Amino acid sequence: MRSGMICLLFLLCVLMGGCVEAEPLRSAQHPPVHLTAWHSYWDMEGGSQDHAALRKKLDAISYFAVSYDENDTLYVPEEVRAMVEEYKRKKLDTYLTFTNDIIEKRRSEKDRELLWRLLGDDAAMDRTVEGIVALAASFGVHGVELDYENFAKDEKLLQRYLVFTYRLSMACVQNNLKLRIVLEPSVPFDAGFAKGPEYVVMLYNLHGKHSGPGAKADRAFIEKTLAKMEALPEKRAVALATGGCLWQDYGLFGLKTGERSFITEREAVALANQHHAVPERDEESAALHFTFEADGHETEVWYADSETLNAWITLAANHGIASVSIWRLGGNTDIAQLRSQ
Repeated sequence: MRSGMICLLFLLCVLMGGCVEAEPLRSAQHPPVHLTAWHSYWDMEGGSQDHAALRKKLDAISYFAVSYDENDTLYVPEEVRAMVEEYKRKKLDTYLTFTNDIIEKRRSEKDRELLWRLLGDDAAMDRTVEGIVALAASFGVHGVELDYENFAKDEKLLQRYLVFTYRLSMACVQNNLKLRIVLEPSVPFDAGFAKGPEYVVMLYNLHGKHSGPGAKADRAFIEKTLAKMEALPEKRAVALATGGCLWQDYGLFGLKTGERSFITEREAVALANQHHAVPERDEESAALHFTFEADGHETEVWYADSETLNAWITLAANHGIASVSIWRLGGNTDIAQLRSQ
């Protein structure tokens, strides 16, 4: 009777996860992956420093980014033009990233209404395709990278977007351009995406300014998203994020909250040093976190270092992912420690 009770308790523990602890998420040797990264126009110097640190580990670079002005015309920051010249001398595949952000006097990120104007009818869609392909060809890049976001909850817009990606894919093939399509993890991957492009799914934003404190990604989030990605056509890739986020005075499930802001790894390390905080590594995400009090405020910080990124890469690679993109170059203290295998 007693042995039977012990067996029953053991089974209950296993089923509830209370007696079996998973190994901490850590980096290890893994199948080789191709590494690519984004170089953003607002951090030219930091991006160049990180690129130099990575040396020959990167297979491709994405110039971030082309957006739109208030007249729905493609807008190219001067810094992006400078990047094109800088990387011409380097042996890398290059991509020009296109977003649905509006820049200049009225700034709007991930603008859904802009997408309706760009994709709402066939004539507008054809003009959008032609403009993207023509600009990429004029810059002499190897490929187009589409990073339109915030459309998937609108079913009609999602369908227009799918038609658009088919047309853009055909136009890229006709102009000898590669095509990468960046997707948020909330997008329905079974919606009917075209074969041919490389699909890069963002494995981040689990926590951020929209939520309470935590890592940008953890084991459960990554594994769940990778499983959903099986619905996408080959080729499948993932994007991982450097840096982290700061939450001030967060409490009562978000009813009490102060400043929330994204920070780089370098900024997080500086804060920890300034306030004599000792970062601890979370076992489920491999991210670092610490807290401190200053000027009457309680602050919690979560961020990724190279070990965090390598742990995420290890997990993705062991699930069959062969290409990983890093968001972003700049603001990292030990990016040179990234491993491709």
